[in-house]
Amino acid sequence: MEYIKSVVKEEKPKGCLFCKVQEMDDEEALIVYRGQYNFVMLNAFPYNTGHVMIVPYRHVSSLEELSDNELLEAMQVTKRVMRALRELYSPDGFNVGWNVGRAAGAGIPGHVHLHLVPRWVGDANFMLTIGHTKVLPEALNETWRALREKLN
Repeated sequence: MEYIKSVVKEEKPKGCLFCKVQEMDDEEALIVYRGQYNFVMLNAFPYNTGHVMIVPYRHVSSLEELSDNELLEAMQVTKRVMRALRELYSPDGFNVGWNVGRAAGAGIPGHVHLHLVPRWVGDANFMLTIGHTKVLPEALNETWRALREKLN
């Protein structure tokens, strides 16, 4: 909650968030894994505990601009992170998706990325819709430590 409050107070940074976090300390940037072509970071405003994004290092806006190596590694890393999240949190399922372009819901439309969201039967997805409230049973820094340890 401390992290979320601190981010909400700050002005939106200029430039691409995903390009900036690559140069930051992994814990500060919430990066849990770095591959050759992609990195994995926790979503600072997660839908559920363990919500991560798989992000290519290269700043491109759409899947068709990724090289085969970038795309293959993104999917291999997604598979690896899914395994780690299953071991850590025992989700019942996952939402996995690329939001390409603002019209498709991309919050950072200039830098394509994949969302991986653990889901549980009966999870509190109604809270955001009805109560405009997110429920997170674990602090981001705890999730970061657990997932990072599992992946590295």
